[in-house]
Amino acid sequence: MLDTSARLLRLLSLLQTPRAWPGSELAERLGVSGRTIRNDIDRLRELGYPVDATRGATGGYRLGAGAAMPPLLLDDEEAVAVTIALRIAARGAVPGTAETSLQALAKVEQVLPSRLRRRVRTLQAYTVAVPADRPAPAVSADVLTTLVSACRDQEQLRFDYLDHAGRPSRRIVEPYRAVNWGQRWYLVAWDVEREDWRTFRVDRIQPRTPTGPRFAPREPPGGDIAAYVSRRVSGAAWRHHARVTVHAPAAAVVERINPAVGTVEAIDADTCLLITGADTVQTLALHLGMLDFDFDVTEPPELVDHLRRLADRYGRATPPVH
Repeated sequence: MLDTSARLLRLLSLLQTPRAWPGSELAERLGVSGRTIRNDIDRLRELGYPVDATRGATGGYRLGAGAAMPPLLLDDEEAVAVTIALRIAARGAVPGTAETSLQALAKVEQVLPSRLRRRVRTLQAYTVAVPADRPAPAVSADVLTTLVSACRDQEQLRFDYLDHAGRPSRRIVEPYRAVNWGQRWYLVAWDVEREDWRTFRVDRIQPRTPTGPRFAPREPPGGDIAAYVSRRVSGAAWRHHARVTVHAPAAAVVERINPAVGTVEAIDADTCLLITGADTVQTLALHLGMLDFDFDVTEPPELVDHLRRLADRYGRATPPVH
């Protein structure tokens, strides 16, 4: 059994997750009685944490909004440093950590005192980061946090949106997930007016507040949400597209690519069709070369011309065979 201090920290960590916890489940997780859980909840409230309790089949305990950041966990300087670091990570500065950084950022900002929020916003407004060599589309951490919070709370979201041609529209959606794909972020949501699932580029979203009423969650499209986004947005994201006949079994080709590169369709036991694309023909040719299989390409013409130039260049770079 955990001692009281360790148990309180573990209990606090559980309550910060976006759900309500029945007392019986908390007691089982922590290996204590229901009475101990009730006493621990009272201790957290005495320390300044507003723990809300609701009754009913879907009720339980959860941490409310507006709590002060107590010194026993983080002092002011540490709280500001952590928040700034999470904002930077949420922009994709640390590859692979954007989603978890957003989840942690939502937890920290939920309990950050207003005086510290002002300091964080001042630092954000008057500091500038040098962009990467190939910067991703600008995505506001505030917008991302708004979107994932609406997903978490199952609240309708209203926002202004620009499509790929720059045409504006206003949308009302039931947000499901924010998905990181390549260098871009996408929101998967049920479009209320169009009565269908849609995928939106986050850098083209301007949320309107407040958020709307709560909604009952729907079954997500396609089961695997990452694969769904890949299928929906890959073609729209590419500037150059290609349908390539690869002389290898489909299963072997699938092992060498990921959904961000393309999709594979079997033609027969030894041949498959790779539907792929990239922002440049140079990148597209690189992807094909890394397959290490023979392949046939007939379009687009720009790719065919580039592959011919590469073949000539590689031919000149190697000595003749005797």
